[in-house]
Amino acid sequence: MPDGFLDVSRALRIPLGELVYRASRSSGPGGQHVNTSSTRIEVVWDVAGSPALGDAERARLLARLGRRLDSAGRLRLVSGEFKSQLRNREAVTERLRTVVAAALAVPKRRKRTRLPAATKAARLDAKRRRSAIKRTRRTRPDED
Repeated sequence: MPDGFLDVSRALRIPLGELVYRASRSSGPGGQHVNTSSTRIEVVWDVAGSPALGDAERARLLARLGRRLDSAGRLRLVSGEFKSQLRNREAVTERLRTVVAAALAVPKRRKRTRLPAATKAARLDAKRRRSAIKRTRRTRPDED
């Protein structure tokens, strides 16, 4: 990211100026150091107001990331898994890249396949056999 952009895909490059990083104290176990260092990193990206997105991309992201966005249309991700602020920053940035790339991916259209005639015939034959077995188990009213 030396050129000031986060490359998400060939079509999308997010300017690093749009990403807001915030550091806070990490939770969990630790020693004396944990109470004084702010290693947990939170990144916020305004999906709804980003000029880097086209209308189609924005609509797709808003629809696919709807549950992860706040009411203002901002995506918020957090990383506190490492003891280093720099490593947490790299981890959360990479996670932002993967989440956005996955949301932008257009799923392939499903091609409907035709059921082979032999498969259909085998299924119907098995149903006929099963029906015949059950028919022989029935008691007839005149046999009582």
